[in-house]
Amino acid sequence: MAAVAVGAFAAAAAGQTLKAAQPTDDVAPLADSKNASAAIGVGGGGSSATPEVLTVAKTSAAPVEAQKIAATDQIVNARAAAFAAQQAEVNRPKFVMPANGRLTSGFGARWGTTHYGLDIANSIGTPIVAAADGVVVEAGPASGFGLWVRVQHADGTITVYGHVDTFSVREGERVKAGEQIARMGNRGQSTGPHLHFEVWESGGRKINPRPWLIEHGVAI
Repeated sequence: MAAVAVGAFAAAAAGQTLKAAQPTDDVAPLADSKNASAAIGVGGGGSSATPEVLTVAKTSAAPVEAQKIAATDQIVNARAAAFAAQQAEVNRPKFVMPANGRLTSGFGARWGTTHYGLDIANSIGTPIVAAADGVVVEAGPASGFGLWVRVQHADGTITVYGHVDTFSVREGERVKAGEQIARMGNRGQSTGPHLHFEVWESGGRKINPRPWLIEHGVAI
């Protein structure tokens, strides 16, 4: 009797164990290794299982360095240009002949009167330049000269350019020695195309242009 009872109890216990091992509706079956891996959070091919790798662009210093080099080059070039301009200003002549041509008449007595300038003859249109740095005080009609240009210089001296055919400056304009101001002509009381060149001291006295030019280093 006791043996039968023990056997029945053992059979019942075994049945309960087998029942517990069967799948239920509350637990999803693990069909394969992939699902099994996903369930425990490792491995697998799903997007949620593999971390996303982001590509980070590398910052290049090349453009910044190129800009620095370009800026340095600009500074160097600007300084070189300024130095060249300074040297050119230092070396340029400060007094020049007012025109190229043949000297046909000098300062002094002529035909019973006084000729107050130098006559330099050449063809109509020959460039006439400022004999020295200065400011144009007049450019236009003048009695006897037809047209003239007058330039006042730093010491008050005025140079006069008469019988010009045309002029290319205006009153108040600053000019430098050698800068073109007019073209040679035959206007006014003239016997042929030439430049009549005069030099007036600051007080208005007309002086011989030849020694004035030589004094300032102009060969004539």
